[in-house]
Amino acid sequence: MCNENTFQISHQPAISILFENDDIIAVNKPEGLASIPERAREKECVLSLLSVFPGKLYVVHRLDKEVSGIIVFAKNAAAHRNLNEQFSSRAIKKIYVALTHGVINKNSGIIKKPLRQFGSGRVGVDTQRGKLSATEFEVIKLLGDYTLISVCPVSGRRHQIRAHLYSIGHPIVGDLRYGNKTVQQRFARLMLHAQKITLRLPSGQTITIEAPIPESFKVVIEGISR
Repeated sequence: MCNENTFQISHQPAISILFENDDIIAVNKPEGLASIPERAREKECVLSLLSVFPGKLYVVHRLDKEVSGIIVFAKNAAAHRNLNEQFSSRAIKKIYVALTHGVINKNSGIIKKPLRQFGSGRVGVDTQRGKLSATEFEVIKLLGDYTLISVCPVSGRRHQIRAHLYSIGHPIVGDLRYGNKTVQQRFARLMLHAQKITLRLPSGQTITIEAPIPESFKVVIEGISR
């Protein structure tokens, strides 16, 4: 069943439940909150906040701490296997919205560059040792010196969208890891939001779940549009 309940624990931003049935639960993660426990395990994360509900949750995928939007957990082992198989076969489609620095002059495109993680934690292009990675994008709107785009990661590498856009000279606005840090610090958040996910439930039904654009994202857009 669909469920739009919102709950809040401690000082954390509110988390809204976007979809829930006997097999999965999908929530709208706010930026600044980790998906799963970090090294400092006493800090709250999405998984720990959801522990108020009965039963075990299985991690299927995650979002970077700085990213907002949809994250899905399985509620049983069978659903976990089912979703893992869909991710492995790239049957699950994820759509993000991003605001980039600079003007992207073409309506759409695909970035195909091999990526690997370096010791610093950054991910970058490496034609010799990187793993094949592809990111599709479509321009939604030009906003002065910025471009609002829809992004679909065909592969699922860590920091893939962030690293790929940086590699073509269009880092995501507010990204302190990729881009000019002095410039990026002027923005309140990383402007990347996981907006939609399309997957097949264990029952065989295909569904699309959508997370509305958060106010924190809209505020940055409004600020640069003035």
